[in-house]
Amino acid sequence: MTSTSAAAQARATVYGYPRQGPNRELKKAIEGYWKGRVGAEALRTTAAELRRATWQQLADADVDEVPTGDFSYYDHVLDATVMLGAVPARHREAVAADPLAGYFAMARGTQDVAPLEMTKWFDTNYHYLVPELGPDTVFTADSAKQVAELREALALGLAARPVLVGPVTYLLLAKPAPGVAGDFDPLTLLDRLLPVYGEILADLRAAGAEWIQLDEPALVQDRTPAELNAAARAYRDLGALTDRPKLLVASYFDRLGDALPVLAKAPVEGLALDFTEGAAANLDALAAVGGLPGKRLVAGVVDGRNIWVNDLQRSLTTLGTLLGLADRVDVSASCSLLHVPLDAAVERDIDPQILRWLAFARQKTTEVVTLAKGLDRGLDTITAELAANRADLASRAQSPITRDPAVRARAAAATEADARRSQPYAERASAQRTRLGLPLLPTTTIGSFPQTGELRAARADLRAGRIGTAGYEERIEAEIREVISFQEKTGLDVLVHGEPERNDMVQYFAEQLTGYLATQHGWVQSYGTRYVRPPILAGDIARPAPMTVRWTTFAQSLTDRPVKGMLTGPVTMLAWSFVRDDQPLAETARQVALALRDEVNDLEEAGTSVIQVDEPALRETLPLRAADRAAYLAWATEAFRLTTGGVRPDTQIHTHMCYAEFGDIVQAIDDLDADVISLEAARSHMQVARELASHGYPREAGPGVYDIHSPRVPGAEEAAELLRTGLRAIPAERLWVNPDCGLKTRGWPETRASLENLVAAAQAVRAEL
Repeated sequence: MTSTSAAAQARATVYGYPRQGPNRELKKAIEGYWKGRVGAEALRTTAAELRRATWQQLADADVDEVPTGDFSYYDHVLDATVMLGAVPARHREAVAADPLAGYFAMARGTQDVAPLEMTKWFDTNYHYLVPELGPDTVFTADSAKQVAELREALALGLAARPVLVGPVTYLLLAKPAPGVAGDFDPLTLLDRLLPVYGEILADLRAAGAEWIQLDEPALVQDRTPAELNAAARAYRDLGALTDRPKLLVASYFDRLGDALPVLAKAPVEGLALDFTEGAAANLDALAAVGGLPGKRLVAGVVDGRNIWVNDLQRSLTTLGTLLGLADRVDVSASCSLLHVPLDAAVERDIDPQILRWLAFARQKTTEVVTLAKGLDRGLDTITAELAANRADLASRAQSPITRDPAVRARAAAATEADARRSQPYAERASAQRTRLGLPLLPTTTIGSFPQTGELRAARADLRAGRIGTAGYEERIEAEIREVISFQEKTGLDVLVHGEPERNDMVQYFAEQLTGYLATQHGWVQSYGTRYVRPPILAGDIARPAPMTVRWTTFAQSLTDRPVKGMLTGPVTMLAWSFVRDDQPLAETARQVALALRDEVNDLEEAGTSVIQVDEPALRETLPLRAADRAAYLAWATEAFRLTTGGVRPDTQIHTHMCYAEFGDIVQAIDDLDADVISLEAARSHMQVARELASHGYPREAGPGVYDIHSPRVPGAEEAAELLRTGLRAIPAERLWVNPDCGLKTRGWPETRASLENLVAAAQAVRAEL
């Protein structure tokens, strides 16, 4: 490849970066602020230091243009709501009195005021706070955060590009505010919103911004002509402004499709496209519209969502194809690096031969810079990097870790009959009612109970050798005794052991399955201050030994009430891991399902009468384009049924889902053929119950009546009213009463009070029936 005028201008950039700091300093400072141990000014100081360290690290790595505005205390969509003055009425007084405390109240709620609804950011495990809008919404510009962070970066002598949620995506992500008609379309507010964006653009230009990035990932989804027309109007109007920086409109997570010609024609100076997801489609579409003459193209050729090293030669080929399609081609990751861990180099427990296959945020930054250098100065300037990359790719492809003939033979031999229960639901339900003897509106929890500091300390002590296995297991047994005793006294009907031995609902199982890798420092933000360490699916999957049977049977020995066996389902095991990119997801899912099937069968053999296989990620992993969904749902539902299809009719199979939009997968939920499903419903006011009813869902369901992602304790009457709402959609004989999700992130005082109120609500409504 030879240098061209386009290549000679190539820059390296990224759209965003992990926020937490190398030791999760931001999480610790925010949680300290919530507990009153860290003052607001100290929190702001910590945040500023983390921003400066990130920008300086990017600059030192030779990134030419750093992002600003992507940093957040909790969520960047919530930041956009503040920036646009769209604070819900119930939070305005708190925000006016103390902006920082009011900000967190919108995210988490208070005892008196409910938070904003939270759901998944497209098909990722990141959660955003849903804007609440209505016909009376008045937008006002508040660019203080974005301007301040831009000035911080410029003061360091860096070229900086503010990154904002774009106006079309913001409105498409929003929902009608409480009390607003359900058919209200937030996109009707576009003409009211655009002048506010215009003010913010002017403020950023005055602060020194040359470019500004407006993220429009919603445009990679299927969009109606009206929505595409709205995008055209938005960027026609913003592009026509004279007092603004240059505009870079960014999309990611999939192909841009029908929105590409709309944006290509818009009077904006640049587009950023994903060339990892839907790469061929974006390339073809870009060529079909005649490229982007006179515009800047930021090419996302490094996968921002997965952790495998980039194939540099393949990326350079893509970049070379793009050179003739734009005035200038710059190099980036495909999306914000928020979705990957910070630095693979700090991992000490991963085999060095395997570690060379991995690229976290810092390594991806290096890949972006290397590609930009090769594009700018020629391949002879990156000869050593290309040679090392080829060796890394060959090492992975040739490793025996990646292929287990026995696992592959078993997966190939699985049949359709293996993925079916032996009897239809009506017959199973009768057998289960006889075996379990549960009351009307049975109560239960989702699985986990508070993970106390003592439990985390016990795990740390075990890892460090300060206590032995016997001492650790004594602590776990003591916790299970307390959890079972509390549930019995409270009056719950189907109990759980509380999962005190589990560090994370995916990592716990991954550490006991072959083919998975666990990290020590691979933290990724899920929501707010909740960080997870997604394991890495590196090879074929098998279960060498039982994983949960010991603790489930111990808990059952303490009570006469049924204790649920608790597993994480195969789709969620994939969705909340970094998956293989060297074989189809369906193949990996089948391997995981068969490993979990062995665990389900062992639990049943040990006497467990209720087994819950959680699939909270079933909706999250749904492809963004409708044309891709049928194939996904076919293998995803088959994997669940393969996990659960071998049990007896009188063993009750539960599943659980939370914090996603379920309306468009109700048929898939039905196809799982679980006997009972529990779902998040408190923040969305039982919307999912109505969706199940509209579908004619025939089995039992527990739409949540307690929002566990907020510290507030719902009163018994509040929970009862939600339960009555649920009864208007689901008959009493098929309705369960439960929280929205697991309780591991909550404290014991609020958990006790909330569950006591939940049981009281169920008893009150039973009496009414």
